Amino acid sequence: MGSLDGRLVLLGVTGSIAAYKSAELARALTGAGADVQTLMSRSAQAFIGALTLATLTRRRPMTDPLELLPDQRIGHIVAAESADVILVAPATARWLAAMAAGLADDVITATCLASPAPVVVSPAMDGDMWNHPATRRNVETLKGFGYTIVEPEIGSLASGQSGVGRLAEPASILAAVEKALEGRPIKQPDPEMRPPVVMPQPTSDLAGWRIVVSAGGTAEAIDPVRYIGNRSTGKMGVAIAEAAIARGAQVTLIAGMTSVALPADANLIHAPSAAEMREAVLAALEDADALVMAAAVADFRPKTTAQTKIARDGAGLTLELEPTTDILAEAVQTARARGGRQPLIVGFAAETGSLERAAAKAARKGVDLMVANDVAEDGSGFGTDTNRVTVIEPDGPTEAWPQMSKRQVADRLLDRLISLRTGKSASLAVT
Repeated sequence: MGSLDGRLVLLGVTGSIAAYKSAELARALTGAGADVQTLMSRSAQAFIGALTLATLTRRRPMTDPLELLPDQRIGHIVAAESADVILVAPATARWLAAMAAGLADDVITATCLASPAPVVVSPAMDGDMWNHPATRRNVETLKGFGYTIVEPEIGSLASGQSGVGRLAEPASILAAVEKALEGRPIKQPDPEMRPPVVMPQPTSDLAGWRIVVSAGGTAEAIDPVRYIGNRSTGKMGVAIAEAAIARGAQVTLIAGMTSVALPADANLIHAPSAAEMREAVLAALEDADALVMAAAVADFRPKTTAQTKIARDGAGLTLELEPTTDILAEAVQTARARGGRQPLIVGFAAETGSLERAAAKAARKGVDLMVANDVAEDGSGFGTDTNRVTVIEPDGPTEAWPQMSKRQVADRLLDRLISLRTGKSASLAVT
């Protein structure tokens, strides 16, 4: 048994360069058997990505005191009332000052103020900052609250100097957490009363599936140097590919113009233009169980492409554009025409301001599911780590999902595909 089996540990991460070590702490805590919910200050998010901590803990980090859980409970209150211990590591000088003064201006201080759980604080900062009288006074104030302080160690600092201020080693921090819990019963053993787990445990429920995923934008050449494109990074498509691979599927990833790392375990096909993507998608569709068209394919391309770079002569440039092929619609028509077992086909619709057109698109193109999002919305556009989508099933239910990480969207979408396949198989058996 682990030393923290059954415990809920809140890990507060503040804006120190040592924030990268919070990933190691999260792994150590989960390795000891703890349930971990991370809390991130605004500045912490500049040092470590929320997706990293979400992946390690299976919970999306809380970043805002006003944040609501999917069931509309106030996130930090649920965390505060169910926590066995709160660990703040690294803790900056600013956070020590805010906590000493009782200023609930971030999710970590707000949670500490709202919780009776023991608090362990592990500071990290420059040596002169650690030794400043104001910092020393704030540390003594926190000790007066009953907080445990795991003092920083001597070592290399971000300033390039060496001295006191380095975040304590994970083993020392873990020992302090264990000591703070001695003799205390588990505060809230009912998982329904804790912050929800939102990233599923590893599973092989897609073993035997062959899934084709398209990702990124396309580049439609004007000349050998310039092109028409869009802001798609490929994050959503790559998240779907990675999630499917993790669940046992054989994945073909057709990548257009992307700015994220592509999964090495996928069968990668590079298709930077709409024409190349069409060819790749139709070829891969032949033996696919599912096609997920997450790529943002250009709707128009130059009617003619110059063979040499167009000179800038001050006269301006006029381009005549023509529509590109609707790859999604053609893929549906091709699959339906061949008979036999039909692949599930999922389209994506990037809209701005309204999702009203998405339902019509889903019906017109004949997809099994259409995933629509407003790319002008904060946290839902190109290049973000999160997404807020509405999933439309023609002649079926429409679901508006809350904002979550793109990996969480991916797993939930794959769950829907499994449900659709099961339902279709049952329907065929009855028929």
